[in-house]
Amino acid sequence: MRGLFWLLAVFAAAVALALAGRLGEGYVLFVYPPWRVEVAMLLFVLAALALFGVGYVALRLVSHTLGLPAQVRAYREARKRTQAQGALALALQYHFEGRYARAEKEAALAWEAGAAPGIAALIAARAAHQMREYERSGQWLERAEAAGESLHTARLLTQAELALEERDFAGARDALRNLRGAGPRHIAAARMQLRAERGAQNWEEVLRLSSLLAKRGALAPAIAEEYRVQAQIELLARAAGDRVSLESRLRRVAGGDLAHPRVAAAAARRAAALGNAALARELLERSLAAEWSGALAELYGDLPKLDAQRARDEARIRIERAERWLREQPQDAQLLAALGRLCIAAELWGKAQTYLEASLSFGVTRAALLDLARLAEREGQAAEAAKYFRRAGELP
Repeated sequence: MRGLFWLLAVFAAAVALALAGRLGEGYVLFVYPPWRVEVAMLLFVLAALALFGVGYVALRLVSHTLGLPAQVRAYREARKRTQAQGALALALQYHFEGRYARAEKEAALAWEAGAAPGIAALIAARAAHQMREYERSGQWLERAEAAGESLHTARLLTQAELALEERDFAGARDALRNLRGAGPRHIAAARMQLRAERGAQNWEEVLRLSSLLAKRGALAPAIAEEYRVQAQIELLARAAGDRVSLESRLRRVAGGDLAHPRVAAAAARRAAALGNAALARELLERSLAAEWSGALAELYGDLPKLDAQRARDEARIRIERAERWLREQPQDAQLLAALGRLCIAAELWGKAQTYLEASLSFGVTRAALLDLARLAEREGQAAEAAKYFRRAGELP
């Protein structure tokens, strides 16, 4: 196939030469008095073509020579950009590797070269902060701020994160509140704000943010529950000054949170401390109805400071309810111990001893032994009381 092509090319060239040879019959006459010059047509055409070629090459050479400075500048700028991008990539790599001094150095090179200067400044700020060079980190953050609005969110989130690492919760909250346009769906900002609000003990915000993040699947349910429980307990502690404040706070606690054993225990203790035995009992009963807890059952056996008659009446009410629970939890040592203490408060000495001894058969506790010792002392059984006191003292 290639041979056929070359054969056709040779024939075409021969035809072209034959046609060009016919130009030899003509001539070109140049007259410049008193001179006359005659040139064969073919020679004139070939000379014109050669002159055009030489002129074209000369113009290209002149143009290329004049453009050399611009080309050199463009080459240097391109090489500088490539080096700057490489420095930025190295800064990220060193930062992830924990080589913070090298990371800051490479980020500084990228910033000076103008390769994403805002990003380079943020990397340098993080690296300097990890080296506890806080003043230098602040300077890099200021340089990142000068990069413009495009890095507004990234800069503030970085500033908030660095503040949280130093437990500067107020600074983190200020940075997060300055976010504009991030919107409520910015999960990273909401998580940081949750950490900041917990550190600042702003428990109302902790409740809101933990519920919000849990609904969006951005916080593990167990962690969200722990945060809510902690917040509810702290808020109950703040409202424990008087009955009105406590009852107002309790009305604002969600039903699911109020039934949680730890929240119910905290609320019951606060109510008992204010002398509201009925409210404490109601809170514990509601929680135990939702989820059985031996620790709550044991707390159920503790009565607040009341006068003798009210204490006996409250104890009898609790005994009746606890004995119903005992049908379902017959081997719960804590429930049996609680019943023993309630029977002591109600002056049911025989039942108290029976319940306390039954509690010891399922789990020995110092509290049950001490209750039995005091009960034996009351009955005048000094040796028996000493035995129980000795056993209580031997427990780890």
